[in-house]
Amino acid sequence: MTKDEKDNAGVVAPPPLFYAAGLLIGLVLDFLWPLALMPDRGHYPVAFIAIAAAGALIAWVVFEFRKAGTKLDPRRPTSTLVTTRPFRLSRNPAYLSLCLLYVGIGIATDGVWTLGMIVPVLVAMHVGVIFREERYLEAKFGEDYRRYKASVRRWL
Repeated sequence: MTKDEKDNAGVVAPPPLFYAAGLLIGLVLDFLWPLALMPDRGHYPVAFIAIAAAGALIAWVVFEFRKAGTKLDPRRPTSTLVTTRPFRLSRNPAYLSLCLLYVGIGIATDGVWTLGMIVPVLVAMHVGVIFREERYLEAKFGEDYRRYKASVRRWL
């Protein structure tokens, strides 16, 4: 990374905003054109598990970032390459937790449109956040990041 480059990933928007926008659009579409996917209430335990897992995972990610002394916000400079605990399973456990939360809400609301909107959300995340972060981390951490990237999957 050269001195003239900004010391951040240059993401398009904060990652939670992508998920919130998709969720809002999906919920509006579900309100306007409701389609039931799961007619009984059996989906609530699955939704609860997904939402609880999302909460536990994001708490773990925040703990690891704080322990490493770096920022979670990709719009801020990254000072340390975090590769411990949840980052050994996924290069993006924070985004995985947002995905679990999103899907949990979609299941809880029985929202077909909401669940379907996860696809454009993930495409937008790849283009607007993940690819930019990967380019930034590779420029900043070089071979250390390339080795990490080669050994850990992007999602799971």
